Amino acid sequence: MKALYTAVATVHGGREGSVESSDGALKHDLKMPKELGGPGGLGTNPEQLFAAGYGACYESALANIARKEGVKLQDVEVTANVSIGKDESDGGFLLAVRLDVKLPGIERGIAEGLAKKAHDFCPYSKATRGNIEVELNIVE
Repeated sequence: MKALYTAVATVHGGREGSVESSDGALKHDLKMPKELGGPGGLGTNPEQLFAAGYGACYESALANIARKEGVKLQDVEVTANVSIGKDESDGGFLLAVRLDVKLPGIERGIAEGLAKKAHDFCPYSKATRGNIEVELNIVE
């Protein structure tokens, strides 16, 4: 692959540290969620950052597919739900994603087709395919 862009983020201190992008646009404290045994509080976590990136990328892929198919989208909303849980096979952890896709004014069958094609096209979906469970959920 010939890279068109490379994002660079540096983390210090893991899940209880901080993250900053090379251009300074992203700069956050990291906090382990209470649900994972951490203190919670102000700060983000890897799952939230992954959800934000995946949701944004997927919605752009959806817009691209709709444009190619001549479907006009309006007020689209993608909510990425990233879950982390125990991997019983090795005692580690696994991720799972549910993408809630809201396409107001689009007939359900067409919405499902667009969502599937966007999932086939999206770089995040390609990266996760076969590695983690990703569910597409069309919401009204």
